[in-house]
Amino acid sequence: MGFVLDTADLPAAERVEAVHAAMMYASAPCHVLHEDPDGPVQARMEVWDFGAATIFTQRSTGIRLLRTAKLARQDGMPVVALAVQQRVEGRIEQGGRQRVVPPGELLVVDLSAPYDYSWSGDGGAGALQIPYDQLGLPLDLVRRAASEVTASPLYGLVAAHIAELARDPAAITGDSASAAAAAASVDLARALLVSAARSGRPVYVETLLTRIRAFTRQHLADAALSPGLVAAAHGISERQLYKLCAEAGFSLEQWIISERLQRVRQELTLPDRRHLPIATIALGWGFRDPTHFTRRFKARYGVTPRQWRRDQLLAA
Repeated sequence: MGFVLDTADLPAAERVEAVHAAMMYASAPCHVLHEDPDGPVQARMEVWDFGAATIFTQRSTGIRLLRTAKLARQDGMPVVALAVQQRVEGRIEQGGRQRVVPPGELLVVDLSAPYDYSWSGDGGAGALQIPYDQLGLPLDLVRRAASEVTASPLYGLVAAHIAELARDPAAITGDSASAAAAAASVDLARALLVSAARSGRPVYVETLLTRIRAFTRQHLADAALSPGLVAAAHGISERQLYKLCAEAGFSLEQWIISERLQRVRQELTLPDRRHLPIATIALGWGFRDPTHFTRRFKARYGVTPRQWRRDQLLAA
């Protein structure tokens, strides 16, 4: 599902306010300052659901996005953005550090904290926005990585990957394998941040966490999936598993539920699954109790599974 704003479709007098409103939806609340607010303001924004993350693209005339400490206190948005600068150089200031970002280069922005990001002229950026709970990394590690990201040997790989995601997000998110691609993208972003932060954690610990996540995703459809099964598959005790997850800042059980809900949500919109009862699809992803599943789904997405399926069919 995507959101698109193109100011070419709007009267000139409405464009500044439209860009501000769209930015509030697409990213963190911030002051939107145009380089020439009385001139020909132009902007195109797209936001696409990509698993638990989003792909956000923006192209516009000169702009400055200023998130103050006051705004950050009012809205602690727990999201990190990995963005690739496009067309012209950008400037980012966060955490007392400043950086000029040439076109094609990558920047990491903690959207829960103050920042000052801008470009002059016809520029843009394409970003992968990931909730912190999907990264499973401590906040201080992510913030440390943001200032050291260019030092990671994975920097070029991740920059190229995100640039490709931003090139045609509609096609990528509309593919039947988009959930798997989204999970792989989050894993790649996590690896970059860990590498950049030089956190001092042993390499085998980070490798083990990656293998645990991969194993769990492969067995999401197994109703018998449990912490004991995950621990046994990796030759560690449940206690060690819980400690490892706690140090990474995430709950294994809640993460499994979140991943399963994403799979069901996606499958409910597939044309070849329309004939299947919702309870059957949920059971296929490990939800044995339909009432428990419905409650979890509504708590996560704000609508019941039935309402979600109906709305998507009407929108098709």
